[in-house]
Amino acid sequence: MSKEAHVAVEIQLPNGGTFGPQELALIEAIRAQRSIIGASRALGLSYRKCWLDSDALNRTFESTVIATFPGRRGGGAEITPFGERLVALYRSIERHAGAAAKLSLSEFTGSLDWSFDPKAKAVGTGGDLG
Repeated sequence: MSKEAHVAVEIQLPNGGTFGPQELALIEAIRAQRSIIGASRALGLSYRKCWLDSDALNRTFESTVIATFPGRRGGGAEITPFGERLVALYRSIERHAGAAAKLSLSEFTGSLDWSFDPKAKAVGTGGDLG
């Protein structure tokens, strides 16, 4: 198995907001699709979920992350320059965290049981671990 361990960063903000892989995926999908409905299709999520997550991002920060233009042909949403800056900051944090954790991740990986199946049920518990 050649997949490497990596650090997944989720930033817990002091105002109760979060910014992590899910928010990043939404921003990237909106950038590519130029609409929230297009992003919802690309991500396999409901339009309502994507719209609520977009709205939450915009309310989390003082500046708009995702600008929307209802009814506009050729794209009803776009990422603002502030939203692009958030993506760049997140990617920087992700790179630094990954680099800082490289040695420890190597030790984690060195002790893995490669026959582990995350989809398998626990033996003797009926699949219920709690």
